[in-house]
Amino acid sequence: MGYTLGIDIGTFESKGVLADADGRIIASASQPHTMIVPQPGWAEHRANEDWWGDFVKISQALLAQSRIDPVEIRCIACSAIGPCMLPVDKNGNPLSNGVLYGVDTRAALEIEQLNQSIGDDIILDRCGNALTSQSVGPKILWLKRNRPELFANTAKILTSTSYLVFKLTGEYVIDHYTAANFSPLYDVDRLDWCDDLAGDILPPDALPKLLWSSDIAGQISEKAASETGLATGTPVTTGTIDAAAEAISVGVRQSGDMMMMYGSTIFIILLSESRIRDGRLWYAPWLFEGAHASMAGLATSGTLTHWFRDQFARELPVEDAFARLAGEAEKSPPGSNGLLLLPYFSGERTPIHNPRASGSFFGLNLTHTRGDMYRALLEGIAFGTNHVVRTYQELGHKPVQLLGVGGGTKNKIWLQATSDICGLDQKICKNTTGAAYGDAFLAAMAIGAANAEDIASWNPVQTMVIARPTAVYEKQYQLFRNLYEQTIHIMAELGRKQSVDL
Repeated sequence: MGYTLGIDIGTFESKGVLADADGRIIASASQPHTMIVPQPGWAEHRANEDWWGDFVKISQALLAQSRIDPVEIRCIACSAIGPCMLPVDKNGNPLSNGVLYGVDTRAALEIEQLNQSIGDDIILDRCGNALTSQSVGPKILWLKRNRPELFANTAKILTSTSYLVFKLTGEYVIDHYTAANFSPLYDVDRLDWCDDLAGDILPPDALPKLLWSSDIAGQISEKAASETGLATGTPVTTGTIDAAAEAISVGVRQSGDMMMMYGSTIFIILLSESRIRDGRLWYAPWLFEGAHASMAGLATSGTLTHWFRDQFARELPVEDAFARLAGEAEKSPPGSNGLLLLPYFSGERTPIHNPRASGSFFGLNLTHTRGDMYRALLEGIAFGTNHVVRTYQELGHKPVQLLGVGGGTKNKIWLQATSDICGLDQKICKNTTGAAYGDAFLAAMAIGAANAEDIASWNPVQTMVIARPTAVYEKQYQLFRNLYEQTIHIMAELGRKQSVDL
């Protein structure tokens, strides 16, 4: 019969699944880790301990749980948070921690200088994306300027998934979808690396080989087999970023399909028939040749719920803290009794791209409860999400169907508030495992055991969240937008003071 294995490395947790040919999950496993924040605006992972270490532990757990012979696994696919930046030496050894995606805002100066030297209009046209905290190119330039000795020993710059595939196969590869985030080093029309825009950052031969996500990148090496328990010679796909694998897992496959991932961050993917050109959003070739994707993401979402729990619900047992907080939030009406939250606790990504944006509760008075605050937090994330949705709509791209996925879909208040505020119904599929399940499906596609349409039988829609727009939310959304616009200068001044204090 044969199986496929998918493993995804997330911001705070990694997950893995073993699926049979019909998409049934035979075994699943997870492994927590932490995000390292050495200073405000920085976000890192340890490549060996958090990325490869989690992969090894999960693969061993899946084999132990399923008790299948590893040779029965026909293909393996992985995904991970991204785009990340990891410098490695000539032997593939990490030279530093992996610098994470857009939540890491250390390269703000490099972004500004590259825009001035190249031209932001040229970058958007050639690379498909404006330079933002999501862009890897400026972070490589930051590394070159601030860690010159380390950079001198750098043989390759990898992303998280690239490092996993290297550890499994010895091959340096990256998928086009991820590579499009390496602006200004990737040309979206040529589908290739380029060095004519900013050749002084890094030569193309120091970047991985470009492939499509379901291409076979290599086979499990003897060394990787000895560490993971997997069979030597098992095919391994190129892989991709976790959000793309999440989208695949719930059936995003044609123009007009939108995925909303409720994870550590909100991440949105919309497929379109042609490239969407707008600097407020991100663009990438989709996972398969000839398809296009437009992306958006908030900087803090699920991360913010964890922060709230840790700071304001310390007396609650961790295992049921979120359920207790949700119960308190249910007692607060839509609009949180006039309380607003700006969710910019680590700057903000789309559509404002402001690394100096900061978070706040606004409108507090002595009648407000913890439940009001938690509801306002969830609504604040939903207002930020609506800002993204309205950006798509302004560009003439209203989603045909919206598919929700991720751990946050278990939070019914968050889910309903998002539909109500955005005015969009949501489909929730039976399996919400997410990226790891999408990886298993991509592995099946890579060996011809499944086609794109088969995901509908692998993971059918189970529930619908019907939007219930209200005048309260429309008014609150306008106040949310006004609050940000009227406090930008205060955020910037506070950010400067914090930098000086450090």
